Amino acid sequence: MQPRATILALVPALLLSAHVAAAQDSTPPRETAEEFESKLGYQTGTINLKDGLATLTLPSDFRFLPTEGATRLLEEGWGNPPGSSEGVLGMIIPTEFSPLSDEGWGVIITFDEDGYVDDKGALEIDYVKLLKEMQASTEETSAQRVKDGYGPIHLIGWAEPPSYNSATHKMYWAKELMFSDSGAHTLNYNVRVLGRRGVLVLNAVGNMGQLPTIKPAMQQVLGFVEFKDGHRYADYLPGKDKAATYGVAGLVAGAIATKAGFFKLLLAGLIAAKKLVIVGGVAVVAFFKRLMGRGTTPKKTPTSSG
Repeated sequence: MQPRATILALVPALLLSAHVAAAQDSTPPRETAEEFESKLGYQTGTINLKDGLATLTLPSDFRFLPTEGATRLLEEGWGNPPGSSEGVLGMIIPTEFSPLSDEGWGVIITFDEDGYVDDKGALEIDYVKLLKEMQASTEETSAQRVKDGYGPIHLIGWAEPPSYNSATHKMYWAKELMFSDSGAHTLNYNVRVLGRRGVLVLNAVGNMGQLPTIKPAMQQVLGFVEFKDGHRYADYLPGKDKAATYGVAGLVAGAIATKAGFFKLLLAGLIAAKKLVIVGGVAVVAFFKRLMGRGTTPKKTPTSSG
């Protein structure tokens, strides 16, 4: 292209830029991060979840976002697709960091009402073998993702091996994941509290570099979340209450007997992945729903990085 042609080619772009700049000058200023966060509705102290299902007794270094604030943070603050936070009961946010900062992270709380999970044999589970099964399942599903036009997912290994306390009926584990669309490895830290009719699911997602911060914080979370009377594990009535179709091993693996179960749990971790961000935006939500038999074939949308 000759110099004159180059200059002429730039004119429309320059005019467009001037128009956009003028339009921006005439629009009200956008809400600042501080203003956004001030409207989320933080709560402190003792928190009741889901009409008395469970309580959080928060120490001073944590605060709570109810459903409305958690939804706004996940979808508007972290850029996840509208509707991706469906079923979220709230979030636990450390007071040390703004959730909008690079260091920010949070714990997403949901409740899986799949029934009472029998913990028989939980202490004898071979988690090395289970990890290999989970990796195989992930690679199989990853291959399907690639066929559908999305990047692969790889389960690297345990960032923290599973540990179950048979006295408190609580457990935790952490997985290291890699998404092709993200250069950094992702940390998915899980806490589960077994109850009479289901399991409280608490997931924290960050990058692997945050493990030294998130690990001790999630140990604190284990201590301040409890089911209320009537909903505790010991309140289960055999023959009357619903029992889950999987045990503790299936809980850790995400009920790997079906891909649907695996991704049902994985999705709860992914919606907070603001640094890797949901691959394919809305499409990945549709993809998971299709695997769970609740959706249709996804439409491909550009990858976002909110």
